Amino acid sequence: MQWIPLIVVAVCVFVGTLALTGIVLKFLRSRAILDYPNQRSSHLIPTPKGAGIAVICCISIACIIVSWSTPMEETILTIILAVLTLALFSWFDDLRGISPLWRLLLQICAVAFVILMPWSSPSYEINIFNELLPVGWGYFVVGLIWVWFINLFNFMDGIDGISGLEMATIGVGISLVVLLAGLTPLLGLLGVIVAASALGFLVWNWHPAKIFLGDVGSVPLGFLLGWLLLQLANHGQWAAALILPLYYLGDGTLTLIIRVIHGKKIWHAHHEHFYQQAVSQGFSHAEVVQNIFLINVLLIVLATISVIGWGWQLLTIACVIVSWLLFILSARNGPGKL
Repeated sequence: MQWIPLIVVAVCVFVGTLALTGIVLKFLRSRAILDYPNQRSSHLIPTPKGAGIAVICCISIACIIVSWSTPMEETILTIILAVLTLALFSWFDDLRGISPLWRLLLQICAVAFVILMPWSSPSYEINIFNELLPVGWGYFVVGLIWVWFINLFNFMDGIDGISGLEMATIGVGISLVVLLAGLTPLLGLLGVIVAASALGFLVWNWHPAKIFLGDVGSVPLGFLLGWLLLQLANHGQWAAALILPLYYLGDGTLTLIIRVIHGKKIWHAHHEHFYQQAVSQGFSHAEVVQNIFLINVLLIVLATISVIGWGWQLLTIACVIVSWLLFILSARNGPGKL
């Protein structure tokens, strides 16, 4: 990756997201499109939701421009088409509400559309498990993982700054792994685009947040980040693909398992994620997110080291680090002891 074009792209995406989010915020306020406190939320006052419109627009435009006339052009256009479709239906969900079943079916269709697209370049076909499983089952497993990650990213968007931080750190981590592993530079550039847009959004979303992503942002972003992480795994960097989002994977998956054990409906809104428990105990959104950021920095370091080997060993270390954070977040110590 050349540094000057990289910096230009990052600055343009950051400024574009920053400016467009401000415009979207004014529109949402004028139409009273607000996220009202409920069982899932951690905010106390109605707050505009829909910043995902700005984030997805800036990311989509930047991805199309940088992939123009490259071997990945058709693949990226297909990904962006799926992203925009998910964003459109998720915007309707934000406004009027869509049943969980229809949301899930739409996500499955988007994932299947990309996995099975016949025009995909063989280099970017997601065939991670095809040599381990019977024909067709490899794609099925990839689809399950991808759909779960989309929902996980949506579920975890529950306090100020958390999703913007996760976007930024995963984007940076992907870029570093691509650089060190010598993978297709465009994949790294896409990671930079996601990270830059996340930082532009974070200016508005840092605690106390002036605006939220909404499903119009969290659902398609989960889809896009899932594809980028699967591409890392597809090109041999499976350890990095698991390590980079490990906090979200750990918190989201363990919370789901605990709810299933207790006989609770997993699709109902709730306030039981580990980071939400910390906020409920009196920690501020910023304190919780800052601690997650520190752990994510360590995960980026482990992911980049995994490029040279020791995949299972580094993944084990990462699991220990994330487990420690989850314990700290859920421990009932009271404010000031995080």
